Amino acid sequence: MLPQRFDQAKPFLTLGIALLAWLLIPTAVKRMARTSFFELQAPLQTTASYVRDLQDFWSLKTRSKNELIEAGRDLARLNAAYEARLQQDAALRAELERLERILKLPTPPGYRAEPARVVLRDFSSWWQRLVIRKGHNYGLVEGAPVIYAGGVVGRVREVHAYTAVVELVSSPGVRIAATTEGDTRPISYQGGVNPTYGPAVGTVEYVPLDIFVTPSAPRRLVTSGLGGVFPPNLTIGFLIRVEPSSDGLFKSGDVRLDPALSALNEVTVLVPEPAASAR
Repeated sequence: MLPQRFDQAKPFLTLGIALLAWLLIPTAVKRMARTSFFELQAPLQTTASYVRDLQDFWSLKTRSKNELIEAGRDLARLNAAYEARLQQDAALRAELERLERILKLPTPPGYRAEPARVVLRDFSSWWQRLVIRKGHNYGLVEGAPVIYAGGVVGRVREVHAYTAVVELVSSPGVRIAATTEGDTRPISYQGGVNPTYGPAVGTVEYVPLDIFVTPSAPRRLVTSGLGGVFPPNLTIGFLIRVEPSSDGLFKSGDVRLDPALSALNEVTVLVPEPAASAR
């Protein structure tokens, strides 16, 4: 009878010994093991990403000439619009530099834009992150902001040899100093606890009492530039609900994030320039 009970408890004893051994292992060894495991997986994930790109290439090769001509026309229109935007941007930058020289203001931190393809998406109630196809080999650093055409994607959480992990703006671990569009008062944004297949949302705190929104009349939430991580005026999402906090001094509420975050194929990492990072 006793050997039979021992056989039944043997799996639990083995699990307990393994957990105890893991707890006794030094933190540095755990970190090294985790990094090694990630680096072992990275070539497989990156190869799968290249295969998907190749599949997309050959699927585009099957398009008719008329479709390619129409796509070329649309691309030409976009290029013309972007050229006009670039000229306006250059004029604004020149005016900003002139005012900085006159007022003797310090130059704000500069960034180098590094585009990167998305290798893997990991969405669950625990993780809200992307794996991108660039890492130390392109000079990426932890904490660098990540953006796309619609605004903020998140920030770089881990950097490996050839890949990097981006923590999405929907993750509870991301906090950003924000403001509502047309207002300069700071608001605290934080990612929410999101369901695996549900729409991504975030939360805000310290919203001024005179700000009112409804789902039918939301207000755009943008980065404030405070904290020195994200440049100002980048779209985070839309404030759709606010209600008074328990202290009655501020409001708190919910932020609707862009559904495109779950389908991104390419993002841009803003790598701080050496002069800016040295400050």
